[in-house]
Amino acid sequence: MEFKDIKKIHQGKFIARYDLTYVTTDNVEKVYEMISRNKNLEKFEDLSSHGADAVVMIMHSMDGEKILLNKEFRLPAGAWVYNFPAGLIEPGESVEVAAARELKEETGLTLGEITDVLGESFSAIGFSNEKNVCIVGKAYGNFEKSTSTFEEIQAAWYNKEEVASLLDSEYFAGRTQAYCYLWSHQN
Repeated sequence: MEFKDIKKIHQGKFIARYDLTYVTTDNVEKVYEMISRNKNLEKFEDLSSHGADAVVMIMHSMDGEKILLNKEFRLPAGAWVYNFPAGLIEPGESVEVAAARELKEETGLTLGEITDVLGESFSAIGFSNEKNVCIVGKAYGNFEKSTSTFEEIQAAWYNKEEVASLLDSEYFAGRTQAYCYLWSHQN
């Protein structure tokens, strides 16, 4: 693959749409459409040289017996989807501060303990260069309605049997589905 060019097609409020032109190994020129939170992509190196855009919270109850899931209406899917709480990292925020803030905003819960911080990963590599950092930990408190009127979220704790049942019948975000499958099948 030989990268040729990057061109911004549209700038929205939250994301920009770009065309990436490249030449395949069989010498055919192609255009790849993508979106980015970066409003100023100019060269190939810009695609992955940025830090994490968002934080994902993989939270367990303080006793470790339940996992926190948001059931959220996602407009692009036109459906309710189970996902981990997640949100954008604000300028100047650490990943840990962003995690605590987003967890409180989306669920009302308090971040009680961070047990692991997973390195950067791409959230939707097929069409975006958005990066996440996953925070694994424990949370506590009482559920409250999301502070955002733009999000319809129903946060709740689920045990392994409940998660296994949901996996058979409900939509999940990919990362959440994979983690929940493994977690719900642990002895």
